[in-house]
Amino acid sequence: MGYYSEYLDKNLSFDELINERKKQLKIISNLRGDRDILVIAADLNKGNAPIGIDFSDILPVTDQLSNLNGTSLDLILETPGGSGEVAEDIVHLLHNKYKDVAVIIPGYAKSAGTIMAMSGDEILMDTSSALGPIDAQLQWQGKTFSADALLEGFEKIKEEVIRTGILNRAYIPILQGISPGELQEAENALKFAKVLVTEWLAKYKFKNWERHSSTGKPVTKEDKKKRAEEIADQLCKHSSWFTHGRSIKIDDFNQMRLLITDYSKDAKLAEPIRRYYALLQLTLSTNIYKIIETPISQIFRFIVPQAPLLNPGAKKGKIIVDVVCNKCKHSSKIQANIGEKQPIEDGCIPFPENNKLNCPSCTIEMDLTDLRRQIESQTKGKIV
Repeated sequence: MGYYSEYLDKNLSFDELINERKKQLKIISNLRGDRDILVIAADLNKGNAPIGIDFSDILPVTDQLSNLNGTSLDLILETPGGSGEVAEDIVHLLHNKYKDVAVIIPGYAKSAGTIMAMSGDEILMDTSSALGPIDAQLQWQGKTFSADALLEGFEKIKEEVIRTGILNRAYIPILQGISPGELQEAENALKFAKVLVTEWLAKYKFKNWERHSSTGKPVTKEDKKKRAEEIADQLCKHSSWFTHGRSIKIDDFNQMRLLITDYSKDAKLAEPIRRYYALLQLTLSTNIYKIIETPISQIFRFIVPQAPLLNPGAKKGKIIVDVVCNKCKHSSKIQANIGEKQPIEDGCIPFPENNKLNCPSCTIEMDLTDLRRQIESQTKGKIV
């Protein structure tokens, strides 16, 4: 049985999820030589929430780092991307505090997340992990475009005009729709990502690279910079990946000659990382969309429900929630008693102990596990 299925079957409460996550983080820390651990994770499925890396993340990251006192850090990262400028600020925070920073990718770290991963003295992935292209994305005429693809397109138009001496009329609306300033913005955005990745790879990832594996010759600063530039160019090249969301795996990095640590080859380490990732996904299946945590503390960010779960009776230790059957659309009123038992109100059904509710209309079974976690996470109490 997989770890995700195992934890689903256990029907862990919200507090139990927290405790189990902390347990796995401590195991990872112990196996990695008692290194500090910081997690920056978001639910990639909650696109209606601010799941990307942004300026509001700097304070909670700083807050969580203040709880750690080691000299080396493992950053567990799960993100769709976000602000490259904030990614740069966070990387500086980490490297200013620690002599050594490793980045563990149990799932996905795309775009600005990939840029952050390239700042690791060590990068750990397994075959299911994925980073992504770092080609900057720009808004143009109401659409999102790759900066690299946009610049490449205009370069082709320029080359055609130079070769033929004629401007194809089909290009005129395109050229009228973009200014030189916007082209410069695209070029600057692309350069920014390349500069960060080149600098960080050469400074951190390649810091202990002393000899060429093929020749045995000493590695110079120029060698490190050249290799870093080659990798940055590959990660920025839209024509190599075609889409910004494309997954870049360990084998892809091997072809780029970038050494990635495959943690799946260490069974003792792989288990707690995979267990933690399964627990992380279960936690994010609630109304939490972002988690920044350490083995001893955490900060959650919640989606505020359009219709609050709490009703006037909540102050008395009970919450009444309307649960709609996905099959027949019958609505059932479920009463969740928080902390202590309360009389069941007329027309309500007690929250089932096993989280399984049979629809009174069509009898289909509904799993209320996620609802239990949402209520317990909001109230900081336990349903009894």
